[in-house]
Amino acid sequence: MASGGAPDPRSPLVFDTHELGRRVGAMKEITVSAPAPADLGSEVIGVPVGSPIDLDIRLEEVGEGVLVTGTASAQLRGECGRCLTAIDDEIEIDLQELFVHPGHVPESEEASRVVGELLDLEPLLRDQVVLDLPYQPVCRNDCQGLCPDCGVNLNDDPDHGHDGPLDPRWAGLSQLRGELDVPGTSHD
Repeated sequence: MASGGAPDPRSPLVFDTHELGRRVGAMKEITVSAPAPADLGSEVIGVPVGSPIDLDIRLEEVGEGVLVTGTASAQLRGECGRCLTAIDDEIEIDLQELFVHPGHVPESEEASRVVGELLDLEPLLRDQVVLDLPYQPVCRNDCQGLCPDCGVNLNDDPDHGHDGPLDPRWAGLSQLRGELDVPGTSHD
């Protein structure tokens, strides 16, 4: 948003409602691709900044405001929460929000608003994308993750294993034995 709280009309996620003219039932359909703003996601997965967000929306005048309905789809990039492999996926979210006209009292203080004749979809898009993202993304449902002992990706080496754990009380003797091992001698 520009200074003073008004949406920036140059933003690709800000739409002008002037042609609806506050005539109940007036409708405008918009299909557009807009670059993704920053911070559209979480630390683990999100929509890359500047990547295209494909919007297919309808703006409809309903008296107290403009009802926005439609879908948004975008590319997701992130990291698997189990094995740390890169994730490239797509997300499609449903959008539905009433943007209240100036002068109408909204039901909630957090209600979206038409400012002048402009409405800004960025906050709605941000909320919906973040809500639809997985809390802990995985590269695939049966991802085995990493070995907790050595960090090997268990998806690449499903038969991976280790000898039984060494009792820490004997660790010093094992180290000493390794130092005393001389090729060709036996300690049996």
